[in-house]
Amino acid sequence: MRHPARPVRPALAGLLLAAALVLTGCSADGGSDGSSASDAKADVNSAATEAAGSAGAKDGGSGTGRTTPDLTVNRIIRTASLTVQVKDVPKALDAARTTAEDAGGYVGDETTARDSGGRERTRVVLRVPAEKYDEVLAGLQGSGKLIDRTAKAQDVTDQVVDVDSRVRSQRASVARIRELMDRAAKLSDVVTLEGELSSREADLESLLAQQASLKDRTSMATITLSLTPTPVTKAAAKDDSPGFVDALSGGWHVFVTMLRWIALALGAALPFAALAAVLALLWWRLARRRRTAAQPGSET
Repeated sequence: MRHPARPVRPALAGLLLAAALVLTGCSADGGSDGSSASDAKADVNSAATEAAGSAGAKDGGSGTGRTTPDLTVNRIIRTASLTVQVKDVPKALDAARTTAEDAGGYVGDETTARDSGGRERTRVVLRVPAEKYDEVLAGLQGSGKLIDRTAKAQDVTDQVVDVDSRVRSQRASVARIRELMDRAAKLSDVVTLEGELSSREADLESLLAQQASLKDRTSMATITLSLTPTPVTKAAAKDDSPGFVDALSGGWHVFVTMLRWIALALGAALPFAALAAVLALLWWRLARRRRTAAQPGSET
């Protein structure tokens, strides 16, 4: 029968103690600075190896101290985009806010604009808990006439498990470096270990940021809702058909327009008409004189 690998921790503690004794012995013998830096780097690498081995023993070993990631729950990022026509955009927007807040979510970005007719168009981003995603989505679709819908689901379970495992390993590595710093006896060793600790803490912070981002995106679904006003119906268009008063008004407008064009034509022809009248008068007088001269007894 195989026994669980529990003696690993005492063995690791013994190795750390031996490393500390070696460092102390080097300091007492007055070794060179290059040898001390080399020993410190070797201790850093040993600490990293031990940290990785400890994390692997915790994940793969048997016993009560084992931490096994939960692979039964899928981590899914859910997003959706809706375009809905409503009669009253501000009222529908207030209802969407209430729906999101009642589900335990909140309202993100919001953009409101007006079209040429003065009617509002709104685009709002809602964040709701993943377990309330389907319920909220159905409620928003029923607020008016659905024009367009897009829904996506991205499975990031493997990525979440990988980041969680790397966070645990990096935390163990940082803890080991701090233990070595507490036992370091030379200033050069402390400086080397501090540089390594800063680097590993920066990597840990980056992993923690990735972990927080994945947790937020998988626990809260994102719904982008676009609200547009309902267009004019056909019945309303029939009510706007012209009647008797409209025909009378249109006829009067045509009559006035015709008179205006006649006045413009007369104004344009008036100079030529005046010239024609003068020429006609001269021709009439000349013709009259000729007739008078042609009559008998008119000569003296």
